[in-house]
Amino acid sequence: MAEAVLRGQLATAGLDQRVQVDSAGTGDWHVGDRMDRKASIELKSNGYDGESHRARQFRPSWLTERDLILAMDTANLRALRALAPSGEADRIRLFGEIGGLRGVDVPDPYYGDQADFAAVRAMLETGMSRLVALIKADPKIPSQSS
Repeated sequence: MAEAVLRGQLATAGLDQRVQVDSAGTGDWHVGDRMDRKASIELKSNGYDGESHRARQFRPSWLTERDLILAMDTANLRALRALAPSGEADRIRLFGEIGGLRGVDVPDPYYGDQADFAAVRAMLETGMSRLVALIKADPKIPSQSS
């Protein structure tokens, strides 16, 4: 859901040609699968396109290839930072910190109902809006202090 929301907001801001976005999980249990039906319904009913999404597993090589890596929760943040070579962990950030969200973790609605997916979509929209504004104001990725 996060990838689709960010892509949509970047397109609206005219930044979609300047920013590459992709998403992946730290685990391999859904690799190749489409997104959850409830996630797809939530995105589509709010103007986002998630149809082409297929689950992938994060590749350690991406740690040096990406400018910013956002973890949706603290467990994934720890897992990603554990993979990072020395000096690369600073570019792995918690989405809630960057997105200015009160709670730092984005909950996983996988076992929830449609209302849970709606709540996560709204949270993502709020945080991605702030991220897009930061990118628009300063194309450099936000520093650790932002």
